[in-house]
Amino acid sequence: MVPDIDAETITRNLEGGMDIQITYPEEIVVGREGVISILVKNNGWENKENISFGISLSAIPGLITEPSDKITLEKLAQGGSYGENISLQIPSDASLGVHYLNLKYSHVLVANNETPKPPFFHDIAIPLTIKKDPSVTIHTKMPESIFSNAEFPIEIEVLSKDIDITNVGIKIIPPKDIEFRGETLHTFSNIQKNMPIAVTSQIITPVKEVNTEYKLPFQIIVTYTDDIGLDKEDSQTVSVVLRPRTFMELTTDGGIWIGSFFIAPYVSLGTIIGIPAGAIISLLIRKKQNSSKKRTKKKKL
Repeated sequence: MVPDIDAETITRNLEGGMDIQITYPEEIVVGREGVISILVKNNGWENKENISFGISLSAIPGLITEPSDKITLEKLAQGGSYGENISLQIPSDASLGVHYLNLKYSHVLVANNETPKPPFFHDIAIPLTIKKDPSVTIHTKMPESIFSNAEFPIEIEVLSKDIDITNVGIKIIPPKDIEFRGETLHTFSNIQKNMPIAVTSQIITPVKEVNTEYKLPFQIIVTYTDDIGLDKEDSQTVSVVLRPRTFMELTTDGGIWIGSFFIAPYVSLGTIIGIPAGAIISLLIRKKQNSSKKRTKKKKL
């Protein structure tokens, strides 16, 4: 069957309880192959004979169908079903746009499972969109805004909708002063059709604070070899706002900024990154001493 991600379905409920389901590709690239899947079910209580599906090829000159442009069945009993795929070879010089293939269906209903009736005919128009190039999409997921001295995730998903691609490279070109924890270049020997591949890295923002908001552009470049050996390149530019840090900010790893101090996600609230441990102990001792002096003063009075 054609994968659901790039397929459409036509359903017809015809005379005598005959149900037909036709699944066809939403788009086909010139010079490439598409598949039409046909499933017929006899949900009536009478047998059907001389069932046939015939595809008219006149809508797309040079169109080749395999194994044939016609499916025939001698008989389909009550409750029976039958399915078959027809491969479409789109010629390289096919005109772009929407074309309608005419599928002519017929069957003979056997009344009371004894007497054949006159043939029943029904035409079904199958719309096929022929396009010039395969679709390779890039989807980038990242925060809408970021702030200084922190890490943020960036996830890139690549999907080849029409063909298998090979020698795939995914490159992230960051703006100035932005570093990464992880790779900025990912390579794959093969990405299968309709099987998305995702890569994730961590953006490390500059330590220096900013006073105003401004946009940082990230360029994503995907290179690959298509199914006929041509080297291709697709790119995308996404922007994220670098802004001043507010008084309290939660980080993506579970940490928290309170003013200029950072509380790490993997320690208790008493451990504050950026304040020396000695300073904390000194403050606690001083506080204790001040409390003792106050109590002593009260006793003298």
